Amino acid sequence: MTITMKRVLLTVALCVAASASFAQKKAVNEAHSIVKGDKANYDEARNLIKGALDNPETKEDPKTWFVAGFIEDQQFSAERMKQYLGQQPNEPVMYTALMKILPYFEKAYALDQLPDAKGKVKPKHTKEIKNILSANHIYYFNGGAYYFDEKDYRKAYDCFGQYLTIADLPIFKGEKVAERDSNFMSVQFYAAVAATQLDDSPTAIAALERAKTTDYKLNDVYQYLAFEYLQIKDSVNYEKTLEEGMSKFPEEKYYILYLINSYISSNKNEQAIENLKKAIESEPTNAMLYDVMGRVYESGLKDNDSAIANFKKALEVDPNYVDALNNMGRVYYNQGVNKLSEANMINDSKLYQEESAKAKEFFKLALPYFEKAHEVQPEEREYMTALRSIYYNLQMGAEFDAIEAKMSGNTNQ
Repeated sequence: MTITMKRVLLTVALCVAASASFAQKKAVNEAHSIVKGDKANYDEARNLIKGALDNPETKEDPKTWFVAGFIEDQQFSAERMKQYLGQQPNEPVMYTALMKILPYFEKAYALDQLPDAKGKVKPKHTKEIKNILSANHIYYFNGGAYYFDEKDYRKAYDCFGQYLTIADLPIFKGEKVAERDSNFMSVQFYAAVAATQLDDSPTAIAALERAKTTDYKLNDVYQYLAFEYLQIKDSVNYEKTLEEGMSKFPEEKYYILYLINSYISSNKNEQAIENLKKAIESEPTNAMLYDVMGRVYESGLKDNDSAIANFKKALEVDPNYVDALNNMGRVYYNQGVNKLSEANMINDSKLYQEESAKAKEFFKLALPYFEKAHEVQPEEREYMTALRSIYYNLQMGAEFDAIEAKMSGNTNQ
């Protein structure tokens, strides 16, 4: 191939490239034009802009991305206008378009801030971007609420999230859009609530941690956050969140009760006792708190005397509190079983009788509590099983037969 021919081919190639670039720029202008007015064609505009978004010559032009966002804004505005006119807008179309605007405008804004060939920054679209996002801002709240009501929590979270993103944009610093007002706090909260419905604890935790930064429904925020940390088995942050929540909302029982449960499950018995005492100070007539205290002493600290003392306090508050009845009976019953096991290891007949008698005394102490528990909940088999064993060990034949018959379903015996 001759040098002349190569030059011709190169010239042709350059002309083709220039032609393609010109065609894409023309498409951007046409797309911008055909979404204005009553005969707007949004689908055609989207098809026209699609090529320009990928073309090497136009994809770095802020106008391309601005027009892409402008198309979505025009369709959103057309549906919104129906509301002003008392007509029913197509909400899925309206909010789908709304949620497409910001990603395009973010790219357009970034490109609009780049210096030109002379090193000067001369943004051409930033003002209009700012005006459109400012005008539309509240509708991201509305869109999030719409999707939330539709139980499309992913879109609700994303739409609420765009509201928050716009408020954080540098172009709105110091302006009303960026204010942490009641709308902002509501959106931040409901974005977090939507995130809790996504079965995605890391996303939910991030949203809830952000929601902690403003004073809106914080009691709910801390409870949601504690739950999410529990889901991922992060006991450190779970307990930290409960402790913070308890400090901020000392009247809220949720925190102290779940914190106590966490301390118990992780064998932090002293911390559990300390917090139970605080809870009892504020609620001295809560039988459950004494009962839980008794269980910590019994199973955690192996202190039966303190356990019994607290179970008794629970029953002083509520004589029919069945958990305390069961727990009190169990402490005595278990001591009887242990004493009987020790007696069975003794070969000396006299000593055996003495130890057996001690075991029976514990069974006698347990008996009235299980009888009362059975009276309160007559169908609970756990109480019937305990009574059967006690009747057997105390040689109470008639009572043993009666409970056996009840447990077997034959009450005529």
